[in-house]
Amino acid sequence: MGKAKKLKPSQVAKNIGLADQIEATNSVKIKNRSKDKNRLDEDEEFVNANLSKKILKAARRQQAELSDNVATSSKNILPLSINDLSSDHEGSDDDLEPDVYYDNIEINEDDEAAINMFMSSKPERTRTLADIIKDKITDKHTELQTQFSDVETLKLQNIDPRIKTMYEGVRDVLQKYRSGKLPKAFKMIPHLQNWEQILYITEPTTWSAAAMYQATRIFASNLKEKMAQRFYNLVLLPRVRDDLAEYKRLNFHLYQALRKALFKPGAFMKGILLPLLESGDCTLREAIIVGSVLARNSVPVLHSSAAMLKIAEMDYTGASSIFLRILFDKKYALPYRVVDSVVFHFLRFNNDNRILPVLWHQALLTFVQRYKSDISTEQRDALLELLRKQSHPTITQEIRRELQAAKCRDLEVNEAVPDCMAVE
Repeated sequence: MGKAKKLKPSQVAKNIGLADQIEATNSVKIKNRSKDKNRLDEDEEFVNANLSKKILKAARRQQAELSDNVATSSKNILPLSINDLSSDHEGSDDDLEPDVYYDNIEINEDDEAAINMFMSSKPERTRTLADIIKDKITDKHTELQTQFSDVETLKLQNIDPRIKTMYEGVRDVLQKYRSGKLPKAFKMIPHLQNWEQILYITEPTTWSAAAMYQATRIFASNLKEKMAQRFYNLVLLPRVRDDLAEYKRLNFHLYQALRKALFKPGAFMKGILLPLLESGDCTLREAIIVGSVLARNSVPVLHSSAAMLKIAEMDYTGASSIFLRILFDKKYALPYRVVDSVVFHFLRFNNDNRILPVLWHQALLTFVQRYKSDISTEQRDALLELLRKQSHPTITQEIRRELQAAKCRDLEVNEAVPDCMAVE
């Protein structure tokens, strides 16, 4: 309790008794708050009965209109597929915005026809995980018939029936997977010694697109680069190519899987990019989509340089120009060995009588714009001579102008040497 305030001597009358004085000090005095009440009455405005009826009437009308709009919009939502409804949810998982490249792409028929001319007449058959597992089983079966088998052979041949049954159940889950958690048994596959054989039991060709994306995330994070390269080459790449061949567009989850695969750039180059070009039948649509993954994400210069060096040495296909141009646009500081290899790549067409596609001229223009100061004088003169035989009505003039204005690397070296150190 608070202490009672003592009255000043002037406030206590001298002729009042002691009992009256005590009562006077302990009594609670009511202060005059009439001013505050008047202020509240002036500030507050109460809604009368007529106005409240109008508000309720307008609210009921808006509720009726809202219910009608919801009914009509639900009819429009019904035709959407499950993949369309789940794509936004999956995309928000990694803060990745949907790209135009996984959707419908307008392909120029003339460019596509020009690229088809440079495709291999006998493309190599793409090997899948099933083919490799079958070959291994056949080889090991032959070894068992001829000689004693070792422990690893027994591991490959004999799988516990309980484990096989468990991963067959995982297979059924992955076939219908849309979102949510994956079975723990599937997450353990990258840590197994015979992970390829266990993965074969789950039948990757029957996985849903969302399951393929989640599998790529797991394998890209937990496998070493060589093993991740095998997963990309044997599982992811065939699935992407089949999806594009059947639907003429790439599923959103598969496109995101390609972006996740770039988490290991060396495995991406060796497992997806180079095998796609080595197959000899890479289409314009496939090159644009895979190239967009490279264009929209950062790639270390070491891996990009190795890829450019390998592409420059390959047999030419139209898709090669697309990937070279995308890598040129990243403006790397390339080693002279890579620059020389790219120059020789273009000079190979000096005696080619075929009409080269526009993509080839565009790749040459991009290379000259980015690396004209890294070529030698001899290479510049050779490229100018090449333009007389391989020309384009509009692009060749720009290439020639860039080459003529180039300050070659050997000229820069000569200018950097002082006159006093020059050899007489």
